[in-house]
Amino acid sequence: MKTKNQTYLLSVAPMMDRTDRHFRYFMRQITRCTLLYTEMITTAAIVHGDRHKLLDFSPEEKPLSLQLGGDDPQTLADCAKIAEDWGYDEVNLNVGCPSSRVQNGNFGACLMAQPDLVAKCIAKMQKAVQIPVTVKHRIGIDDCDRYEDMTNFVQRVSEAGCTNFTVHARKAWLQGLSPKENRDIPPLRYDDVYRLKREFPDLFIEINGGITNLAQVKEHLPCVDAVMIGRAAYDHPYLFATVDRDIFAANITPPTYQEIIENMLPYIDFWTAKGVRLHSISRHILQLFSGQPGTKAWKRYISENAHLTDANSTVIKEAFKQLTVVD
Repeated sequence: MKTKNQTYLLSVAPMMDRTDRHFRYFMRQITRCTLLYTEMITTAAIVHGDRHKLLDFSPEEKPLSLQLGGDDPQTLADCAKIAEDWGYDEVNLNVGCPSSRVQNGNFGACLMAQPDLVAKCIAKMQKAVQIPVTVKHRIGIDDCDRYEDMTNFVQRVSEAGCTNFTVHARKAWLQGLSPKENRDIPPLRYDDVYRLKREFPDLFIEINGGITNLAQVKEHLPCVDAVMIGRAAYDHPYLFATVDRDIFAANITPPTYQEIIENMLPYIDFWTAKGVRLHSISRHILQLFSGQPGTKAWKRYISENAHLTDANSTVIKEAFKQLTVVD
């Protein structure tokens, strides 16, 4: 059995079309200690696709977890081994996404109804690698949403060797609600996650869902091992500026806005010189100044200029001049 990963208290959730390598590099200019995730990548994409495009990352992004989508034990094991060889710190199995595309592939949240299959997947993956193999799941699905249903799932999967569970504290409706609605409409049941931690004290239990600020993080941490933040990390990234000091108790001075921008400029020029369009990077930093004076002008300038063929870090420098925040 692999040793559970107890080195982090906070993570940024895997988010499709958001947590790519450029966003992760940007977040590393704000927080060094927070665990970051890739977007969910299907096993089929890794087996048949461009692995360098899918899996490459900058060393600065670590600690970093690769989230996989799939339901075949051997293929998942093969992809877990690829992840380990690629340098990822852990591999995570998606048992929480409720999208119809994911359901059609028989993975994501629908796997909560098949704990024995998930257990087989985990066992196979565990044997293939030395890095932690973790699971991100929902509190329940459809009418299979009793606390006892969740504990049956966790019990079965933990017996296969998994010690790390990230629990989205909402059930998912596989039919009738969109993925976005499944993030908002089903009620949050934090107490069930707290109870899970009490009843499975030897497991590493992370809570996810509806968490938008550090005050909430501090409220959850006495009851669970870690907290995962999703959309708020993308919409308000600067809220992570103090987490290394205030959550991880690291001797790290929170970065200023200006330091974050200055650290991004060489990275932007490196990639735009390689032919990457500025928009692919700048779209992730638009919300850096959320709530600050001048943020509309900042976003407007970038949006109007990032698509230009020769756009590079100069666009970001000029956009920064639109702001009144220059600390």
